[in-house]
Amino acid sequence: MLTKDLFATRMSRMKASEIRELLKLLDQPGIISFAGGIPDPALFPAEAFADAFQNALGTEKQAQALQYSVSEGYAPLREWLADHMRQIGIECGLDNILITSGSQQALDYLGKLYLSPGDTALVGWPTYLGALAAFNAYEPRFDKLSINGNRGAAEYAAAAGESLVKFAYLSPDFANPTGETVDLRGREALLDLAEDLNCAVIEDGAYQALRYEGEPIPPVLALELARKGSIEDCRTIYCGSFSKTLSPGLRVGWVVAAKQVISQLVLMKQAADLHSATINQMAINDVARACFDTHIPMLRRVYGARRDAMLDALVEHMPKGVEWTKPEGGMFVWVTLPKGMVGADLLARALETVKVAFVPGQAFFPDGSGANTIRLSFSNSDEATIREGVRRLGEVLRA
Repeated sequence: MLTKDLFATRMSRMKASEIRELLKLLDQPGIISFAGGIPDPALFPAEAFADAFQNALGTEKQAQALQYSVSEGYAPLREWLADHMRQIGIECGLDNILITSGSQQALDYLGKLYLSPGDTALVGWPTYLGALAAFNAYEPRFDKLSINGNRGAAEYAAAAGESLVKFAYLSPDFANPTGETVDLRGREALLDLAEDLNCAVIEDGAYQALRYEGEPIPPVLALELARKGSIEDCRTIYCGSFSKTLSPGLRVGWVVAAKQVISQLVLMKQAADLHSATINQMAINDVARACFDTHIPMLRRVYGARRDAMLDALVEHMPKGVEWTKPEGGMFVWVTLPKGMVGADLLARALETVKVAFVPGQAFFPDGSGANTIRLSFSNSDEATIREGVRRLGEVLRA
């Protein structure tokens, strides 16, 4: 019998995702779930995908769709992405783009590329749980990323000691889990910090397209390009995904970076899964070309109305002492409970008494702090359900 002492040391840092476990609750009858940060399947462009898959399996394309392909990704999709990135201020070529099996795979590859055991990764406090899981496998130490000017490069380097600060990771637009956005000054300050530390910047753009109010802010990579003139001189790595806009199930994401970074990630892709599913890339390419520009405005209208419903319901039903963020986009509202309350305990009580699910916030903190926080997602419930769920949650909190 094989025993655990044969496992690599990295396994001690890998834990089951609380969010993945909570998604199992969706199968229970009567549950109002604000847990998973998942898009509403009723909004998927299903007919466009049906046409795209039929087209991919047609006589001319069938062999290509079902055959092995290049690790870098389907060229027509990378061409579309190059144009898409230019529209948000990032000038790049096909050799600067790698297609991945969702942006989660990109985070795993970047952890593998940069982190040796003991190296430092700067992350938000809280930050995306999936990023922590991806990076944890490579045994780093985590330090709190602060870009408001109260920590400089010397302090970060001193805290790292003999280890190196390898990268700063953030989702600057409507972050998971807080829904917060980094302003222009903060993005510029981040680039200054990265230059002083000589580290990479990993920009997670998963929610960038889902803005419901306010003016768009240029991506961090676009700001660095404006400084340096060429993507080949940039230290920022942009990770994008179709999961929040077109389909999460097809697992198609992308990375945009300097060629020297992409070439290393391609080697990892070849060693891991050779390439992402060709037929899925072909379908995404067809659907993106057919309806991306009309589909995104629809998502913004629907999700924006759901965000408004949640924020209004929180104002109406939350008792005194409860605070929350007011996101300009994305899928999440971050709630801070009064000190002494524990989000996990509240979840157990809410499930038992009023059948409302959410994610306790503690899982998003590298050090296990934040026990009095919770994450609410508004993307997969209609407005009436959101209002009723928040009403029930307020009832439990008042009790």
